Amino acid sequence: MAYSGKVALITGGASGMGRVAARHCSSTGASVAILDLNEAGLEEAKAGQSDMHSFKLDISDSAAVSEAVDKIEKDIGPIDRVYNAAAIMPSAKLLDQDTSLILKMMDINYGGLVNISKATVPKMIERGHGDFISFASMAGFCPTMYLGAYTATKFAVVAYTEVLYHENLKSGVNFACVCPPLVNTPLLEQTKSSVWPETLKLSETLEPEDVIAAIDKGIDKGKFYVFPGRMTRMNVMFAKIFPKLGWNIVHRMEGF
Repeated sequence: MAYSGKVALITGGASGMGRVAARHCSSTGASVAILDLNEAGLEEAKAGQSDMHSFKLDISDSAAVSEAVDKIEKDIGPIDRVYNAAAIMPSAKLLDQDTSLILKMMDINYGGLVNISKATVPKMIERGHGDFISFASMAGFCPTMYLGAYTATKFAVVAYTEVLYHENLKSGVNFACVCPPLVNTPLLEQTKSSVWPETLKLSETLEPEDVIAAIDKGIDKGKFYVFPGRMTRMNVMFAKIFPKLGWNIVHRMEGF
């Protein structure tokens, strides 16, 4: 079932998965608020959308996030769906990657989730309804070389979202933790421009629209974990059951 709410908020809405989610919600007639630091991308995202509102902010700034959410609820209306899609994905060996970049990745990918959930979920719980969609990744279960810092953030996203879900199980709010494989968005360019792990060649690559469709289907069925793609769930189970074999494959592919 497609989204049928009135006000959606999307972080990382200037491009990629966030932009597609924003357009999807807008197409249902909802008012949409998109949050991002990329001002030019925000303008492109809302072009031709009569009821899309953009907010330039740093998702890792908790005060700015809270202020924006309060303004959205006051000026646009009560938020009934949140997509937390903001993320960065530079790659490198852990000891080669700049420490400040590793910590920045955690601030955005995980800290941004904390900030947006703290600003929006209590309001939805108070009203007794809403959807909170947290973008994790298959990488949140399947670590690999060159993406150690990124996968660490997604492990954190998975753990935080799962506990958040269970702590608010009977609140009336739906929670979904989305764990796709590679998705054809500009996020991949960050990895391709640094180091592209050989193991990523094993992953299928989905289109953003496929992920959005899987989210709607998962929420409609009351699922918490959403694993878009034909092989995603199987790969996650393989990593859990055969971790040593998985790492042997990684070492063989990466050459060390």
